[in-house]
Amino acid sequence: MIPLRHLRLGVNIDHVATVRNARGGDNPDPLRAALLAEASGADGITAHLREDRRHIRDADIEALMAGIAIPLNFECAATAEMQAMALRLKPHAVCLVPEKREERTTEGGLDVAGDDNRLAQFIAPLRAAGIRVSMFIGHEARQIEASARIGADIVELHAGHYADLFAEGETARAEAELQALAKGATLAHSLGLEVHAGHGLTFENVGPVAAIPELVELNIGHFLIGEAIFIGLGPAIEEMRRRMDAARN
Repeated sequence: MIPLRHLRLGVNIDHVATVRNARGGDNPDPLRAALLAEASGADGITAHLREDRRHIRDADIEALMAGIAIPLNFECAATAEMQAMALRLKPHAVCLVPEKREERTTEGGLDVAGDDNRLAQFIAPLRAAGIRVSMFIGHEARQIEASARIGADIVELHAGHYADLFAEGETARAEAELQALAKGATLAHSLGLEVHAGHGLTFENVGPVAAIPELVELNIGHFLIGEAIFIGLGPAIEEMRRRMDAARN
């Protein structure tokens, strides 16, 4: 039996930048949001620098690295440009994600098993530089096993399918997907990987995911930024923290 421990909360501040970019200028400032998240109990900050710079920009990553005291999880595609930036800035962690220009948000997990040789070569200099490397993947055994094989430190399991089924009231299918996530987490932990989860998590659906004992971190962004419109970012983070803790207790 794995003892339940503190479940870390990583707050993704991408969509603060989305609002800023909708009008141009400097407001709202993603760094200010990150500092507020830090003050409200976040354990880390996540920011995804997309190839098309639709939300987070290069200058935001620079500002976050200089301005926050908690770890930065730098999400990016496995491209030479992003590798060079990570090696220059040396964030706490790099999380590799699949990326398509036409998608509104990340639609699925990275195909590590189908691209293992290239990804192994890609992450080697990151790890040599002391950067923790995470793979954003589905819960399929072949993807988890491939992530361990190429030397990743972490897998972040895509919880979006579970979240969608939960929202649609597909109770039985959501439960089956939750069990698949739990099985994937158990496998990843057994292979020595640190296990995270994220995508689509809300106040309503976070509890069953937070209760998976192998998980050590949840990364949550879009919902928290949306909820901040109504109750403020600090209270939204504090409530998410409360619900995560309740699930663990």
